[in-house]
Amino acid sequence: MPVDEQISTQSYARGPAKPLLELTIGDLLHRTASRYPDRLAVASRHQDRRLTWAGLSDEADRVARGLWALGVQRGDRVGLWSTNCIEWIVMHMGCARAGAALVNVNPAYRSHELQFTLTRSRMKALFLWHKDKRADYEEILGRARHGLDLALQHTIYFDSPEWPAFLDAEGLLPDHVAEDDVANIQYTSGTTGLPKGVMLTHHNVVNNGQYLAQGFHYTEQDKIVVPVPLFHCYGCVIGTMSAVNSGAAIILPNWTFDARATLKAVHDERATSVYGVPAMYVAEFGLDDFASYDTTCLRTGMMSGAPCPVELMKRVLEEMHCRELVIAYGQTETSPVVTMSDAADSLEVRVNTVGRAMPQTEIKIAALEAQPDAPIEMRETLPYGQQGEVCVRGYALMKGYDGDPEGTAQVIQADGWLRTGDLGVMREDGCIHITGRSRDVIIRGGENIYPREVEEFLYTHPKVGEVQVIGIPNARLGEIVVAWIRLRPGMEATEEEIRAFCQGQIAYYKIPEHVRIVTEFPATLSGKIQKYKMREFEIEARGLQDVAKTATA
Repeated sequence: MPVDEQISTQSYARGPAKPLLELTIGDLLHRTASRYPDRLAVASRHQDRRLTWAGLSDEADRVARGLWALGVQRGDRVGLWSTNCIEWIVMHMGCARAGAALVNVNPAYRSHELQFTLTRSRMKALFLWHKDKRADYEEILGRARHGLDLALQHTIYFDSPEWPAFLDAEGLLPDHVAEDDVANIQYTSGTTGLPKGVMLTHHNVVNNGQYLAQGFHYTEQDKIVVPVPLFHCYGCVIGTMSAVNSGAAIILPNWTFDARATLKAVHDERATSVYGVPAMYVAEFGLDDFASYDTTCLRTGMMSGAPCPVELMKRVLEEMHCRELVIAYGQTETSPVVTMSDAADSLEVRVNTVGRAMPQTEIKIAALEAQPDAPIEMRETLPYGQQGEVCVRGYALMKGYDGDPEGTAQVIQADGWLRTGDLGVMREDGCIHITGRSRDVIIRGGENIYPREVEEFLYTHPKVGEVQVIGIPNARLGEIVVAWIRLRPGMEATEEEIRAFCQGQIAYYKIPEHVRIVTEFPATLSGKIQKYKMREFEIEARGLQDVAKTATA
């Protein structure tokens, strides 16, 4: 076979060669503020506060001066421990102007997790609220830092006189921030081992935001409702940097996700775009007064952050009038988005795939099962249509894990390819279909079962509102399939009814042996479903502790 023909059949794609911006976050904010000084930049509805782009740029300068007055210098780390608020975005922009690396601290952290982050990040200053409905942050911080010799020198509370005094510092702004400086450090959820601090540069997030804005076709006329957490990449890159690149307005509906506040923000602000993970859209549809909110103003938006059920996306397109809704795929280590459907793509592409490679990004599907631990360069690039590991290369790759070169080398190979750990298939048109996580595969009696496939089938049941499929240990088969199902409002169903629906429709070994009807799923603050907690619950509830401890090869 000729070389060119052979390459053309391989699961490899390179995104368009669009220009990369050579700007820092601060430079980009200056540019947008000069273009659209009087247009709305951010509205925090729960705080009743609004800033124009010129106002946001001025506030960022005030933060930068305040940081320099504290002795925070280029490259120092500054922690931000807060739910969504206007101060979050001001700090994000201000740290970038000052050349400091913003460390995102999850508001769900308690003393043990905070202690780890304070120690590992070596943050010099921490900005936070005293308390909210969910936690007493001052008390948690006191316990976390007790007896430790930390780099932390300053703690500034937004709800105290320290904050306005901080903003009133005088002095010159720094002018030597570089594009490859670390702008943001985000701690991964630590599904294996301890959390790792992902270091993202100005170059990473400025350009990811640029290409996102292009994919959404954003202009300064757009208004984006952002109910996802700002401490997460979804919020502080997709939610913020796409707006800073385009001049679109950021609308924050609430401190944390609230379905009614989100729809009210769309309705009141006449928003053109809305973001969310699948569970957020499910919650919005589940409101008894959903139909009272006018969402006809919506044009586009994103469903991402977790596997996106086809049937749910169709509902958003039709019932929320979000006709140009897109799906994106990525992870924190890739800034985060590496594939995305375009607002102008066909319905088939936007419903059935996560789109194609973003500009300046390479994607390939590498063989997994035969050589799971081999370096990517030694593993076969599979033909179109075959499932393997999704691998990524390009500008969006993180600078590395903070203080962990060995961990970085395990993920990013010598030739620049990053192993995502996700399973996917590339179509001939270059679009990617994500089939699950490599570690999520259920092996039942030697048969490989991919939870995503079973979930997609169960979503076709007219009573199913949301479904999650997991594997639990079984003494005879190794693992069996369990489905947790949240029904649509007003619906009732039994385990037997769900199992009967599967008979003759999917292979016998994929049919859930147990179905649990639930009202909610365990999830992180960012809305990601925690399947490991579901598995732990099932093991405990079914008395499978001894079976779960059985050693396997």
